[in-house]
Amino acid sequence: MLDTSDSGRHERHLTDFQLKRIICAQQWPYDSPITGYLSDALFVGNTCIAIVFDHSRKGPREQFKDGNMIRTSHILSVHKEGRFWVLTTLNSLYVIASFKRQMGRSTFKKLDAFERLKTCVG
Repeated sequence: MLDTSDSGRHERHLTDFQLKRIICAQQWPYDSPITGYLSDALFVGNTCIAIVFDHSRKGPREQFKDGNMIRTSHILSVHKEGRFWVLTTLNSLYVIASFKRQMGRSTFKKLDAFERLKTCVG
């Protein structure tokens, strides 16, 4: 879980709103174990570029350390749990805590996996 006592070092990356969304996302009882939480999510092709927090694997060079920018592998599916979207990639489950301002949501709606979800649901 995000250590809010150390949140000062993340201020240059995230607003109070974004930090609050991450904390809220971490408290939801998800159906499966979550790999990490994403803020400022932006979608390119069928991947997500975002700032990662509370990643279960830090990586050999700590590339998944809190506050680092990551690019996910190919997104296989998306589904909603509570108020949050969950991305399934080949080896991970990510929760979108917040979208990149002005463009994140629109790029999300163009995602192939999201289009398949809309077709299945309605």
